[in-house]
Amino acid sequence: MIRWLLGLSDAVRHRARSRSWPADRAAGRRGEDLAHRYIERLGMTVVARNWQPSAGKGEIDLVAWDAERLVFVEVKARSGDEFGAPERNVDAQKREALARAARNYARRAGVAWDRVRFDLVSVVFGDPPRISHRKDAFRLDRTL
Repeated sequence: MIRWLLGLSDAVRHRARSRSWPADRAAGRRGEDLAHRYIERLGMTVVARNWQPSAGKGEIDLVAWDAERLVFVEVKARSGDEFGAPERNVDAQKREALARAARNYARRAGVAWDRVRFDLVSVVFGDPPRISHRKDAFRLDRTL
């Protein structure tokens, strides 16, 4: 029952966003909503969404704790997979931007870089949406 209500509230929220936001931005936010709920069901605790450093570029879609590890989650959402899997859009440049923002967040939170992990959640919209989670999806130079 609760899952049904959450799905209904997601649909209502998405419809409202679709009226006033560009389609890609509304779809991206819906993907983040689904990913947020998904990783919480895995037992992770989300502590930030769409976090941006005060100086510099980059944005982290979700920041969560998984036991003693700080996890930076990149969410990729697509209406279909005819152009390939959504995670294919996380190239070296995107990983570098994520690393800079993550380093900033970890430093501010007082978390050692060796306790950080980067996950990737892909959402392909459909009925029902397909969600895949790649834990420790990529590793970055620990000296960044």
